[in-house]
Amino acid sequence: MKSPAEARKILAALEKHHPDADTELAHRNAFELLVATILSAQSTDRRVNEVTPALFKKYPDARALAKAEASELEALIHSTGFFRQKTRALLGMARTLLDEHDGQVPKSMDALTALPGVGRKTANVVLGHALGVPGLPVDRHVLRVSNRLGLVHSDDPVRVEEELGKLIPKKKWTQASDTLILHGRRICKPTPQCRICFARPLCDYAHR
Repeated sequence: MKSPAEARKILAALEKHHPDADTELAHRNAFELLVATILSAQSTDRRVNEVTPALFKKYPDARALAKAEASELEALIHSTGFFRQKTRALLGMARTLLDEHDGQVPKSMDALTALPGVGRKTANVVLGHALGVPGLPVDRHVLRVSNRLGLVHSDDPVRVEEELGKLIPKKKWTQASDTLILHGRRICKPTPQCRICFARPLCDYAHR
């Protein structure tokens, strides 16, 4: 693994590619981001952003979503894939918010991951981008890029989250994750474009 100082240099190089990195899921509040992140599983942010305007117009909050007919919700989110599973998760999540949190999105990892359809990645996205709590989402892009760079050596998302958390200051967790995600989408793809990567001099994969 790299040292915290090396990690800072690597992230600084990546930030040159992706200044002001942020989530690409459109949202106006924590509830909308929670819904959008659940929908983003096995889908693209672009597709989710095409679906959510009509979804949020019809179901603007947990109370409205909890009353949704499953068939109507399925029709709205069909194009994001796995629509039946996601419908069950969204309805369960909304009803749990009403029953246990007065319809509000909770601000703790434990409470978020207790919601139907919400794992650590989704919880970290919502915490970091909508609730002001540092979060370090680990998706397939973060796994691939952080391992190639030599920041971590694991395919376990929970362990990678823990190890990256030791290398990166807590206040930068969310931005660092966003930067790694965008780098994985745009440059460090399954077939990487190493020749244009600013982090190449510091990357284990580029020098193996």
